[in-house]
Amino acid sequence: MSRDVQHRLRFRLELATQMLDLPLNGEHLERLAVELAPAVKAIVAEEMEAHAETVPVAYGVVRTDLDAQAGVHTTTYAGCTARIGTEVDLESPAALLAAELRGQQPDVIATDVPCATYLGLTVRPQSLHAWRWWIDKLNVHPDAITRQDDAAFAMGVVGDVAVALCGDGVPTLMVDEPAARLMGLLAETDEAPV
Repeated sequence: MSRDVQHRLRFRLELATQMLDLPLNGEHLERLAVELAPAVKAIVAEEMEAHAETVPVAYGVVRTDLDAQAGVHTTTYAGCTARIGTEVDLESPAALLAAELRGQQPDVIATDVPCATYLGLTVRPQSLHAWRWWIDKLNVHPDAITRQDDAAFAMGVVGDVAVALCGDGVPTLMVDEPAARLMGLLAETDEAPV
């Protein structure tokens, strides 16, 4: 059983408990997460299997460019731009992580891999929950997130790869600040009453 699934399920249960003001404590939530994780994984697996049989194969137009002077190879497809340094091994940790995220997450709109252990990642999450997933995936603390114009920026780490995260449109998603604080996406502020 994956502890990661149990932890994510516990977080979702805790959020629902807080929003619905249910009288459950941490021990209750932990037991629910442990008991429900196998059932949730089975449901997700069944859904994925059902979709795999009925969903047509998606094809995208791929455009590749090589800028030898800058030392960057650029591939554009399905709304995503992937840039990788010409000297970077395609089996390096950063290149493999970039390929994994591009292939599994529709939020990814750009990846930049200038070296073997650094990934520039631009995502456009569709909800606060999607943004929370990125924050958790990249081990980012809410205090480390900065907002500028219509983007949020943070540094995270996955394994041996440092990830510079840019969340396109995230400040617009955080218009409901109480919900964002409840989800742990914004650091708590100590404002004195006026």
